[in-house]
Amino acid sequence: MHRAINKTRQLRFQSTLVVAEHNNDKLTPITLSAITAANKLGGEVSCLVAGTDCAKVVAELSKVLGVNKVLVAQHDAFKGALPEELTPIILATQQQFKFTHICAGASAFGKNLLPRVAAKLDVAPISDIIEIQSPDTFVRTIYAGNALSTVKCNESVKVFTVRGTAFEPAASEGGSATSEDVASSSAVGVSEWLEQNLSKSDRPELAGAKVVVSGGRGLKSGENFQLLYDLAETMNAAVGASRAAVDAGYVPNDMQVGQTGKIVAPVNGLNMRNHLELYIAVGISGAIQHLAGMKDSKTIVAINKDPEAPIFLVSDFGLVADLFKVRSLPPPLLSAGSLSLMALHAALSC
Repeated sequence: MHRAINKTRQLRFQSTLVVAEHNNDKLTPITLSAITAANKLGGEVSCLVAGTDCAKVVAELSKVLGVNKVLVAQHDAFKGALPEELTPIILATQQQFKFTHICAGASAFGKNLLPRVAAKLDVAPISDIIEIQSPDTFVRTIYAGNALSTVKCNESVKVFTVRGTAFEPAASEGGSATSEDVASSSAVGVSEWLEQNLSKSDRPELAGAKVVVSGGRGLKSGENFQLLYDLAETMNAAVGASRAAVDAGYVPNDMQVGQTGKIVAPVNGLNMRNHLELYIAVGISGAIQHLAGMKDSKTIVAINKDPEAPIFLVSDFGLVADLFKVRSLPPPLLSAGSLSLMALHAALSC
């Protein structure tokens, strides 16, 4: 009984700050997953929105289920979400509200920002968590996703990033959070935001797609990725790439799937709602860092001319063939009518 009372008291005094990722117009989906993770800790959940003109984001966040308060900081220095400029406002907010936890999505934004915040708070951050066991105990992957590590954090403030595919996104309707302005400090001025050039596509976002078609160095050139773009259009799929293809300059690095790129599949089937249904690997050998980002997909189809390629060890369906020479499959292979085999047929017929 005494233990139960202590646990209830502990949860009551938990409070979490979620640093929202956005573009001043719309919330980035991974923030909704971070909010879900924050709610698993118990206690109140507040979201910090720092930007230049982010009224739309504040309105969007106020409706998210599970958010109690939206803290708003607007300043020209926050243009581009530079960590050097955002860190002081997070520290000031922490000083004012005394949160027990601070988190963000494990995207380029979160990975760039929260280690700096943790260093300023003199605490050890926990990166890319996939499960919360208690307010001080977290699970994360190690060894390129081949093992799970349970970490107990004794820091006064727990700072962590959340893998988006491991937590369902919070409902975007049903909440009624209040909003409150927080004082913005003057610009630090050690770095300056110049510009960003974003590629535009009607295809789904890579990290949240149900179907992903990825190409590797076996495609031999960036022009040959058009084969995958055409297939993706017919399947409403996202297009990814291996690190080798990115390093070779075939495609931009925002398409990279893997340990040092984007994780497109949850670990061990966590969060079935976000589970990647189909991953098609074309001309990808299957280096361990690439497998870390996709090996837990529900169905994996691989096409590679090397029968010893590691990708075949994790694939459900595989074809040993030169993708430029094989253009169709015999009808008997399609008799099962599965999505995977139809996708493989489409891949070879494009």
